[in-house]
Amino acid sequence: QVLLVESGGGLVQAGGSLRLSCAASRISVGANAMGWYRQGPGKQRDLVAGISSGVTTYYGEFVKGRFTISRDNAKNTVYLQMNSLKPDDTAVYYCAAHRGMVISADQVRYWGRGTQVTVSS
Repeated sequence: QVLLVESGGGLVQAGGSLRLSCAASRISVGANAMGWYRQGPGKQRDLVAGISSGVTTYYGEFVKGRFTISRDNAKNTVYLQMNSLKPDDTAVYYCAAHRGMVISADQVRYWGRGTQVTVSS
């Protein structure tokens, strides 16, 4: 059974930073297109950042240089470094593994359970 387990969420003040981790089991983060999505209260689930099986990265427009996605193949873990956090970044953040090379919500094969990020003003 494939498992994606997120950690690192929490409560932070506006302007602060958090680093989310996604530890994967029975799937290689280096061989798959991985991503982070988020869903705020009453909102749809949006792509935050994605990384291909190579080195290509993708970011949602709202990120605007504040977040960085990376992975450690040896630890089989994907990270999301989030800086300059804003109250609008408050959401549940989900790790995802995609079926193929396309990084979009409709191509996700496996989802993690999510980690809550709350940014206070």
